[in-house]
Amino acid sequence: MTTQNDPRRPEDAAWIREVLERHERSLILYASRMLGDVERARDCVQEAFLRLCNQSREEVEDGVEVWLFTVVRNLCHDVFRKESRMTELEDERADRTAGSAPTPEELAEVKDSHSRVLESMTSLPPKQREVLQLKFQHGLSYKEISRITQESVGNVGWLLHTGLKTLRGRLATSEIQGAEA
Repeated sequence: MTTQNDPRRPEDAAWIREVLERHERSLILYASRMLGDVERARDCVQEAFLRLCNQSREEVEDGVEVWLFTVVRNLCHDVFRKESRMTELEDERADRTAGSAPTPEELAEVKDSHSRVLESMTSLPPKQREVLQLKFQHGLSYKEISRITQESVGNVGWLLHTGLKTLRGRLATSEIQGAEA
């Protein structure tokens, strides 16, 4: 007999499958950007879902997205501590984790723009880079980002503002130099 908090109830299993389908891709992308490796990212996301299976649905259901991003973030930091190194995500790996396939012309244009933005982002401080990814790649609110990163909401706003300002300046400089060449 199953109890109300038993994660093996059929409705809980269906809920976990739904959460997996809804969030797995964005979590893998987030972890991939942090770790620079899709396989290690998948391992972290898999571990996060295993932990979700052991949680009481009632405790995490209302904030499951923030809970998952927080767990994945912490698991990625554990990987950093174990390996004491961080590498950047290669464009080829990023393409494998991307959503729907655009036309070849769109792909070339987006890939060029994406590469310029990612290249510019690599030189941002890690906290700025992380909040930009959580906001624009994953669509999280300032409050959700605050809970995930353990930064104040005001600091999240400042990090986003400063990161965007820096990126805009670098991209504008890059375009001017490209036009002069």
